[in-house]
Amino acid sequence: MKLSRVGVDLAKNVYQLHGVDCHGRTVWKRRLRRGQWLQALLDKAEPGCEIGMEACTGAHHWARELRSRGYTVRLIAPQFVKPYVKSNKNDANDAEAICEAMSRPHMRFVTVKSVEQQDIQATHRVRTELKDHRNAKANQIRGLVAEYGLIAPQTLLALRRAIPCWLEDADNGLTDHFRSLLHGLWGDLLTLEDRMTELDKAIRQIADSNEVTKRLQQLRGVGPLVATALVATVGTGEQFSKGRQMAAALGLTPRQYSSGDKHRLLGISKRGDAYLRTLLIHGARAVVSQAKHRDDPLSRWAIGIAKRRHPNVAAVALANKTARMAWAMLQNDTNYDPGLAAG
Repeated sequence: MKLSRVGVDLAKNVYQLHGVDCHGRTVWKRRLRRGQWLQALLDKAEPGCEIGMEACTGAHHWARELRSRGYTVRLIAPQFVKPYVKSNKNDANDAEAICEAMSRPHMRFVTVKSVEQQDIQATHRVRTELKDHRNAKANQIRGLVAEYGLIAPQTLLALRRAIPCWLEDADNGLTDHFRSLLHGLWGDLLTLEDRMTELDKAIRQIADSNEVTKRLQQLRGVGPLVATALVATVGTGEQFSKGRQMAAALGLTPRQYSSGDKHRLLGISKRGDAYLRTLLIHGARAVVSQAKHRDDPLSRWAIGIAKRRHPNVAAVALANKTARMAWAMLQNDTNYDPGLAAG
């Protein structure tokens, strides 16, 4: 029996496959080990068959492998698969739910990432983790020295300058044992700073060597960090039919809570990639803070919102607009046009 669709429940070592024919009838079920499932699928399903998987760990790798062999691959966000899981949750039911979800005509699919996109994304993920460790290390130092009556400054730059002074001051009440510990913590903090500096340099090199990221940096509030994160997350933006869809996918549009004739728009939905959304809003906040010193249409637009509402609302609105303009530049291979920015 010819397979029309196959749902694959990915795991670390065990893979569950569920295949249906053109009428949607179940004709194939297999539970296979990691080293067996791909060959079993190649033997059973002909090229052109639709293969569906949840967009989880390893999904983009397997999607590229299957595409290279002539299959049509559909990646689905886990929250869109869950409604189709019947009864109890297990691998077989999950694979069947994936197979059912991918057949829906209005299902939203995740775009398969290229290796280059995953390289950029991995750089951002490592940098974010190092930043969290650095902040945790700085807070640990602040908490420990406070027990000895020393008040640490808030900023990291001032803290790095204060630690050598504490270590050299023989009359500040620090014991020899704690000075040794503090010296080690200072070294840990400097090591994390150096690693972050290396990754920032790598991100700048990626941004300067890619024509798409170089164009995106023409946008106000978009630097190497935001530009590379955009490319890593949305690619060319071809999965969206318009800029508002991309802004909505990033959680930058209002959340709706409506019923009947009562229409309510709440705060932003905050769905999608929280990291990219945060970068866009931080970049927009910097633009809003400097808008009072400029007289271009975009600055006047941002200042108008800030006066009517709040600077934070203006920052989110500008981030929304930036995402839409970025989509237009990605889709049309065009440069930033300041004259259209406040339209």
